Amino acid sequence: MTTPIRLLLGLATLGATLLTSSTATAADWPRWRGPASDDIQRETGLLKQWPASGPKQLWLYKDAGMGYSGFAIAGGKLFTMGTRDAKEVLLAIDANSGKELWVTPLSDVLSNKWGDGPRGTPTLDADLLFTLTGPGSLVCADAKSGKILWQSAMKDIGGRTPGWGYTESVLVDGNQVVCTPGGKQGAVAAFDKSTGKLLWQSKDWTDDAQYSSIVKASINGQPQYVQRTMQNVAGISPKDGSVLWKQAFPGKTAVIPTPIVDGNQVYVTAGYGVGSMSFRILPGNKVESVFDETSITNKVMKNHHGGVILVDGHIYGHSDGTGWTCQSFKTGELVWGEKQALGKGAIAAADGMFYCLDEGKGTVVLAEISSKSWSEKGRFTLDPQTQIRSPQGRIWTHPVISNGKLYLRDQDLVYCYDIKQ
Repeated sequence: MTTPIRLLLGLATLGATLLTSSTATAADWPRWRGPASDDIQRETGLLKQWPASGPKQLWLYKDAGMGYSGFAIAGGKLFTMGTRDAKEVLLAIDANSGKELWVTPLSDVLSNKWGDGPRGTPTLDADLLFTLTGPGSLVCADAKSGKILWQSAMKDIGGRTPGWGYTESVLVDGNQVVCTPGGKQGAVAAFDKSTGKLLWQSKDWTDDAQYSSIVKASINGQPQYVQRTMQNVAGISPKDGSVLWKQAFPGKTAVIPTPIVDGNQVYVTAGYGVGSMSFRILPGNKVESVFDETSITNKVMKNHHGGVILVDGHIYGHSDGTGWTCQSFKTGELVWGEKQALGKGAIAAADGMFYCLDEGKGTVVLAEISSKSWSEKGRFTLDPQTQIRSPQGRIWTHPVISNGKLYLRDQDLVYCYDIKQ
């Protein structure tokens, strides 16, 4: 190849790279709990106080259908799942205008008295979307067109649909798509992201699937995936799914919140009276308890499914019984609790502020991140609210902040608010 041709090809490649880079920003939110799996948006320049009526609503999309799926946002596009024409569907919406871009049918609709439809959030990896439907169909789709590239059913690899459906938001790591089918063939499985070929299953860990999502971590220099079930929390090898360490966990009814990993410390919490547990993974994969408790779990944080966030050595979220809670990550002790200000719900963080959503009333509160006390800086209530939600259901989709906007969902309704300064 001659030098001029090499130069032209190099310039073309550079141009394509710059073009691709220009479509994404540091404030994008490509997957569940964001790029770092911690529910913290790193962008700045957001409002520190809301007006009395709340932030300005930019748009309202009204055709997402049923379900609790959250948002993956990048390159000016928002991806989520819902229902339409008796199918669970993958949706693409213009993140700036609310205009529907495309819709793709995926599988039959999960039926459940707490609300029909999908639960998990799509994961965006470059131009590919990966998602898991309520009945357990793992799907890879083209993010530009919505065209399905491959599918794999959890039941085909020994998985059994949990009582409230598959709710996991899958992890993409290198060439692997990793999820939790559960079952005797292996609790966790990895697929080739290009072909859908099964690469491995964690054959020495065979618990049934629960509702949590996998976290990628490096503990003591050892890459691993951390996941939890009703019975255990475990770290497994990305190479073959072998178990590196395992800690018994006494789950009841449902285990939902995503684990938090900070250095070599792992933290998990669950509702139904269970509480929280934290432990260190020492060299040699020995497990050492952090919270010095006479009972198996610490009862300060009993988080049902609104999620918890670690900021500056403190865990924040809603705890059954305590209300909105700040807990010491080091000791497990209660720092403060607030029962009266806002009902039970989900939490997200950005630019020194929390965004807290009341699952029952649809009230959204802006609160300063503080280990001293609950510090509210504004509130509003979602309006309108859906007419299709199950009587047993609530507003369970977690808030997402991306590129100066706050995104919320109540079933068929997707809301976008301007929260820039």
